[in-house]
Amino acid sequence: MKNLSQKETSLLKDQLTHEKVCIEKYRDYAATTQDQQLKQLFQNLAQQEQQHYNTITQILNGQVPSTNTNQAGQNQQQMSPQNQQGGGQTQNYAGSPSTGMQNAAGTNNASLCNDMLMTEKYVSGAYNTAIFEFTDANVRQALNHIQKEEQQHGEAIFNYMQNKGMYNVQG
Repeated sequence: MKNLSQKETSLLKDQLTHEKVCIEKYRDYAATTQDQQLKQLFQNLAQQEQQHYNTITQILNGQVPSTNTNQAGQNQQQMSPQNQQGGGQTQNYAGSPSTGMQNAAGTNNASLCNDMLMTEKYVSGAYNTAIFEFTDANVRQALNHIQKEEQQHGEAIFNYMQNKGMYNVQG
C-alpha cells in the first residue's frame, strides 16, 4: 500500500472516531436495557464495531487487512431477530405509543434503537464518502466491506424495532 494522502488520513481518523462512538454507545446501551434480546444485539454490534476500529487502525498503520466476505453474512444471521416474537406494549416510530399505555422500558428501548439507527445511517454515509476518496483499490474494498456491515447493523436494529412494533413502515 502506498502512503496515505493527507485527505485519506483525515477521513480515516474521522471514521476511527465514528467507530469509537459506536462502540461506546452500543456498550452503554447494552448495559442500560433490560431486554435480553436487545442487550445481545447491542453487544454483538459493539464487537463488530471494535473489529471496524481495528481495521481502520491497521490501514492508518500502513496495512491493508483482508476482508472475510463470509463473515458479514454470518454476522447478519446472528444479529437478525426476525424469528423472535416481541411482547408487551408497542410504540410506533414517531415516538407516540401505539396502545394506550407504554411502559418506560419499552420507550427507553425505542429511544436507544432510534439513536443507534440514526448513528448507523450517518456512519454508513461517511464511509460512502470516504470510499470515493481513496486511490488504493484494496483500501476502498476494505472500507466498502465495513460499510456493508454498517448497513447490516442498521438492518438488524430496524428488524428488531419492527418486530417489537417500534417502527411501523407507512404503506
